[in-house]
Amino acid sequence: MSTTVQVKNSTKHIQLICVTGLFAAMIYVLTAWLHIPTGAGYTHAGDGLIYLAASMLPTPYAMAAGAIGAGLADGLSGFVVWLPGTIVIKAITALCFSRKTEKIICVRNLLGIIPALVICVVCYSLYEGIFMAGGFSKSAIISAFGQTPAYCIQVLASSILYIVLGLGFDKAGLKKKFSHLFG
Repeated sequence: MSTTVQVKNSTKHIQLICVTGLFAAMIYVLTAWLHIPTGAGYTHAGDGLIYLAASMLPTPYAMAAGAIGAGLADGLSGFVVWLPGTIVIKAITALCFSRKTEKIICVRNLLGIIPALVICVVCYSLYEGIFMAGGFSKSAIISAFGQTPAYCIQVLASSILYIVLGLGFDKAGLKKKFSHLFG
């Protein structure tokens, strides 16, 4: 491989790491600082930026942004018990969206909200019902699914944020302007 190609690849990699860090920081702020406490945790719109990162960044970078940003939010705001689940769940959530479309807001990414909701509700409820209860308990799992309305509100708020930002970015032609990075 020529030196010029190596430098271009290295530069692109560094740029992607920087953008991933920016997304992680924004996810952290929207999750940790702008949330509403609920019975077992809190509801926030930070997932909207995970959806946005996953619609723009290559998959490993989007997964890292979601896991790092949301993980930091749990770890630094007193919800450390949720940290292991959050890291895995938010990384998986990024898989519901695709950057391989011309626009951020497209049918494929809008439909990605549905599995993101299912992942949020099911995975957090199972995490709470199994790991927080200290073992598998049918009643603990059933009880944990009582948080479903809060998770639905969280996904709704995140979806609104994602759609508003995504439409704005699409109108500004952001993906096209930075196609060397996002393309």
